[in-house]
Amino acid sequence: MDVLRIIVAIILPPLGVFLQVGIGKHFWINIVLTLLGYVPGIVHAIWVIVKK
Repeated sequence: MDVLRIIVAIILPPLGVFLQVGIGKHFWINIVLTLLGYVPGIVHAIWVIVKK
């Protein structure tokens, strides 16, 4: 299941974080990072998915 979440995180990082942790601190951080730059959003999303 993590592989699917990582694929979703590469396509749309906030959705990958949402599927892992729901709406919380990490979701909003990822929204901001994705708006500032797509790559930081992907890195954060993958980090959240692998960490949990």
